[in-house]
Order: sequence, then C-alpha cells, then structure tokens
Amino acid sequence: MDMDALKSIDVSKFIGIATEYGLKIAQAILVLFIGLWIIKLLVKGIKKALNRTEIDESLKGFLLNLLTWALKALLVITVLGQLGVKTTSFVAIIGAAGLAVGLALQGSLANFAGGALILLFKPFKVGDLIEAQSAIGVVKEIQIFVTKIITPDNKEVIIPNGALSNGNITNFSSTGHLRVDLVVGISYSDDIEKAKTVIMDTLINDPKVLKTPSPTVAVGELGDSSVNINVRPHATVADYWDVYFNSLQNVKVALDKAGIEIPFPQRVNHTAK
Repeated sequence: MDMDALKSIDVSKFIGIATEYGLKIAQAILVLFIGLWIIKLLVKGIKKALNRTEIDESLKGFLLNLLTWALKALLVITVLGQLGVKTTSFVAIIGAAGLAVGLALQGSLANFAGGALILLFKPFKVGDLIEAQSAIGVVKEIQIFVTKIITPDNKEVIIPNGALSNGNITNFSSTGHLRVDLVVGISYSDDIEKAKTVIMDTLINDPKVLKTPSPTVAVGELGDSSVNINVRPHATVADYWDVYFNSLQNVKVALDKAGIEIPFPQRVNHTAK
C-alpha cells in the first residue's frame, strides 16, 4: 500500500472520529443550554408559587437554592452521558459521598428539618413569648438551623431546631394576652366583699389591664393567718410585667386607704421575770 493510500485512510478515520465526537459535543452543549433554560423557567415558576404561600423568606431561599443545585447536578450527569461517559459509577460515587456527608451531618440535617417544620407550620413567630427546652423568652430570630430567644433577664439563648421541633413548646402569645396570677391576703376580721370590691376597682382603673377577658377576684384559700384572695388580671404580652408589678403596688395602696389589713408574720418575745 503506498503512502497516499495510508494518508487517505488516516484522514478518513480522523474525519470520522472528529465527526462522531463533534456531534456528541454539539449534542452535549445543546442539552446543557436547553437544560439550564428549563431549570431557570422551573425555578422561576416554583418561586412564584412559593411567593403565594406564607412560607418564611429564609426557607424559600434555601429551598430554591437546594432545588437549583440538585437540578444542575442532574443536568451535569445527563451532559456527561451525552459525551459517552459511563455515569452509573459516577452516580454511585455521588450517592456514596452524599451518604457519608449525610451521616457526618445528621445533627445538622435534623436541625434543618426542624427549622423547615417550624417555618412551615409556624408554632410560633418572631416576637412571641415561648417556653421550650427549659428556656423562656421572646423569639428574636428563626433561622434554618437554630432559633434565638431573649430571656427576661436579657440573655440570648440559641436552641437547635431539631430539639425544638421535637419537644414541647408553650406559646404564651398565641392568644394575644396573658393572665397575671397574684395572691393577696387580708385579715379574718376584715370584710371580704369590701376587699374584693376595692381590688376589682383598682384593676379596672389600670389602663394596662385588659377589659376583655375581665379580671377575676375570688377567695382562693383560708390560710393560717389570712384569707387569701386570688387576683387574676389579664394583660398583653408586652404589658405583662407592668401589670404584675403595678397591681401589687396599687392593690396594697388601695387596701391601706380602705382600712383593710394585709397580715404579716409577727413575733412576740416573752421575757422571764
């Protein structure tokens, strides 16, 4: 075979290979661009759907980013398949890596799932007074992995969302108001109905005490040295402590003006003669 024939065969093979792989590359590029276009439209549509819901903005952003990267990873695998790369082992490697990462981050994943549930079902919101995981305070921020609350003594407590979503949560703000529980003792020699009237008038005249539900004043116990009256005004969450402290002071002043005694422990010393 002469050199011209050999050159002709080499050129033919090169052209055939170039044509074959050129078509594969062209198809892969086409699939890539079409796939990116479809992903963009899909994410845009899902974003519009999420905006019509009451899902928290931070959760929306996280879900959209997660969906975008997942779709792009799937698109890359599809493009590699168009180029002739065997993606079976590639997918297996990704799956194994994902499993390893999942096991290593299972605590964080549990917190993410808890945060998603909290943001989705909203057992509480920012500004609510809650008690959970042995902590009580006002919700400052709800993040994907943790929730931050501010305690009455102005300490910030960070609670993992996994434990928070799986435990008991007491939301003091869900009804819009709280009941203030006080006990006032009066002497057995005093008029109970008069004392109750004085206490009720004091509560009604406090602008921070809610009219609905109305305050409750009732005898709760016949103690050893006093008749104990349960005093139950209602207040908004923001006014709770003002009503608590003001009621104690105002009721004491009103009972003193009415001549009603609030008993206190007394000690009598007997000296031997």
